Amino acid sequence: MKQMITPQPGIMDIALYQGGASHVAGHDNALKLSSNENPFGPSPAAIKAFESVGRELHRYPSSDHSGLRNAIGEVHGVDAERVICGAGSDEIIAFLCQAYAGPETEVVHTEHGFAMYRISALAAGATPVEVPEHERVTDVDAILAACTEKTRLVFIANPNNPTGTMIGAADVARLADGIPPQALLVLDGAYAEYVEGYDGGIALVDQRDNVVMTRTFSKIYGLGGLRVGWGYGPSHVIDVLNRLRGPFNVSNAALAAAEAAVRDTAYVEHCRIENARWRNWMADALGELGVASDVSLANFILARFSTASEAEACDDHLQSQGLIVRRVGGYNLPCCLRITVGDESGCRRVVHAVRQFKEGT
Repeated sequence: MKQMITPQPGIMDIALYQGGASHVAGHDNALKLSSNENPFGPSPAAIKAFESVGRELHRYPSSDHSGLRNAIGEVHGVDAERVICGAGSDEIIAFLCQAYAGPETEVVHTEHGFAMYRISALAAGATPVEVPEHERVTDVDAILAACTEKTRLVFIANPNNPTGTMIGAADVARLADGIPPQALLVLDGAYAEYVEGYDGGIALVDQRDNVVMTRTFSKIYGLGGLRVGWGYGPSHVIDVLNRLRGPFNVSNAALAAAEAAVRDTAYVEHCRIENARWRNWMADALGELGVASDVSLANFILARFSTASEAEACDDHLQSQGLIVRRVGGYNLPCCLRITVGDESGCRRVVHAVRQFKEGT
């Protein structure tokens, strides 16, 4: 009998997402610098909150996430009623595509943008439209030129992953003003906390009805293992997304840890300062070895090599030293390696290993 069960159009065009490697052969305690995780881990307050939930694992979590939403509202100065929480910001991105994209519509993203934009667009049956960047920086004019009457969503990460670059507020506002009237601009702020004085797009969301911001607890807050993120947008958008959201999409443990983490602003600031210190040190040290990188405003460096083969050979050497970084050929950057900023010891180990590679030892 002929098989008639088939998935929706677009599903089979999705390449499986490849996360950063966690293990390397021959090294039981390899240093993982491939997933942009916080080397200092979560706030002690978040750990304590997580542990306290252990006796209540038989209870369903809050369906309205009011505790976490109120904490986000207080710390970030946003309207808690316009905050939505999800299983990582990935889920918010998926909700947006499910709600606003679909067959015969288009979702615009940049050539080096986060892989989930394309994946979520295809999952919704929409057509992803990849737009060139200008020397690894978001190109507003190129995005606007790519928009059509079919455009429903425009995604940019600011700072971007895996480049670490970002555009200024004036350019983001120009983008918001220039997209078609039927489209939403989505500002992915996964790395916003690493930029001193940056609101991730909050002011722009408050000024317009066509801008949504997403954020995550996986990076500076060190809660990647719990899968929790949030979005902030106009009331009309958040109302739509909440109609798609499962009532218990974020666990008790994730809600409790995230609330404690967002309130521990001193710990966040400590992590930001340490990241900036060692990011700048590592970029300068690699530059002296002939390995260039753009100015990064995130918690990683995109190290550029002369050829793809040199980047791969350097990665092989790093692995031999028990160091795991990320090849980014899948992000159209075959000559680059994305290196998460670790603590002092980790950064020094990376630079030492790259020096060994460059010197042929």
